[in-house]
Amino acid sequence: MTVDAKESARRIERAGEILGRVRDEVGRAVVGQRAMIDRLLVGLMTGGHVLLEGVPGLAKTLAVRSLADSLALKFRRIQFTPDLLPADLTGTLIYNPRDGSFAAKKGPLFANLVLADEVNRAPAKVQSALLEAMQEKQITLGDETHRLEEPFLVLATQNPIEQEGTYPLPEAQSDRFMLKVRLGYPDRGEEKLILKRAGLAELPVLTARATRDDVLEARAALAGVYVDEKIQEYVLDLVSATRRPRDFGLALDTYISFGASPRGTLFLVRGAQALALIAGRPYVLPEDVKGIAPDVLRHRIHVSYEAEAEGIDGEEVARRILEQVRVP
Repeated sequence: MTVDAKESARRIERAGEILGRVRDEVGRAVVGQRAMIDRLLVGLMTGGHVLLEGVPGLAKTLAVRSLADSLALKFRRIQFTPDLLPADLTGTLIYNPRDGSFAAKKGPLFANLVLADEVNRAPAKVQSALLEAMQEKQITLGDETHRLEEPFLVLATQNPIEQEGTYPLPEAQSDRFMLKVRLGYPDRGEEKLILKRAGLAELPVLTARATRDDVLEARAALAGVYVDEKIQEYVLDLVSATRRPRDFGLALDTYISFGASPRGTLFLVRGAQALALIAGRPYVLPEDVKGIAPDVLRHRIHVSYEAEAEGIDGEEVARRILEQVRVP
């Protein structure tokens, strides 16, 4: 093993230790939901934003808050409402009558972790302001452009059971989110622990287990996670199957209107690298790709009216593709 390879392996191992500490600390406040916590860490490592979907009370907000407390990063929560304005997110210029100057009043997007709570309750203008900051990592106030400090991560939540009075994210805009994570109910054992920990006692006070520099160091180690040629071909096969399912023996043509974009290909690889990094492993396994694929693909496979009529959504199509495409 060369000196560079040894150094890369050492950095990956240290990154895994850092992320393990953070995950354990978040787990002190959040019972279960291990997959959700790992997906939040994937977003943190890759810089990819995360959309959390689930009914109220599944600890979406608590998980994001706990992650921020465990990382000693600047955290802001924005409650999206129909009367919200873009300036409520980005900030605005304040006029000073004494000297006739304008000063920038920065909004809550100037943070490291931003929780966009119930993102589908704000109108399109507000959603666009958020998505622009997500994509460009900068905000323009007047004539001045302000770079957002890294790490910058938007963690948005939405409630799937109430659609009245909401503004669903357009499909092209939801593609900006690296992951769409769907949360389910806890099992009986987990819910009993929730009752003991949160219902019959106070939630634990979390302490920072990693600094901003630790996060940036772990991010830098991500590029050193090896992705074999066979893994790359597997990723390309999965994405191709969302566009040309017949090539892989899947009779899904009538169910798919549009398949995943090249952004989905990139996010599949980066997400698999991040899962390997969390495990402290210097290489990607097919299981890493299969593990992250549903979260990357479910909102990038746009189904037809025929599929909707049969109750088939992007997640179901992704599941069938993962079952059919050969694993290296």
